[in-house]
Amino acid sequence: MAENGGKDKELTEKVVAEAEELPKTIVRRVVKEKLSQLSNDYEISLLRDSLQAFCESARIFIHYLSATANDTCKEANRQIINAEDVFKALEEIDFSEFIGPLRASLEEFRQKNADKKSASSKGKDTSKKAKRKEPPPAQSPGKNKRREVESDGNDDNAD
Repeated sequence: MAENGGKDKELTEKVVAEAEELPKTIVRRVVKEKLSQLSNDYEISLLRDSLQAFCESARIFIHYLSATANDTCKEANRQIINAEDVFKALEEIDFSEFIGPLRASLEEFRQKNADKKSASSKGKDTSKKAKRKEPPPAQSPGKNKRREVESDGNDDNAD
């Protein structure tokens, strides 16, 4: 039984570790794009070990940054981490050179979302107006005939 408990614990740890892994295809793409910007002469290939090292390094960095941002958030007596907490955390862990590009990227992201939202709401407003202008659907003649027949039958019973 003790052996089974150890195997279960190992399996649980492995599942948790896999859940925390960053997608290797995305990490590979990011690394290759950056390396191709630095050296236009030739294409760079990544060995499996180096890709794993990039993935693990990025995961650790994200954990460290999120823990530091969480501390900043708790110091402000809040429970939700916002972008300013992340910026302060970057400064605290001596990565302040990332703050400027990150702010620009965040502003671009917010602008794109605002544009999408306004375009979406305009489309909804237009469709609502179109629906208001449409006349209500006419009743089919079959329903009217049925009502006439029913009312004729009721009149006979009244006599």
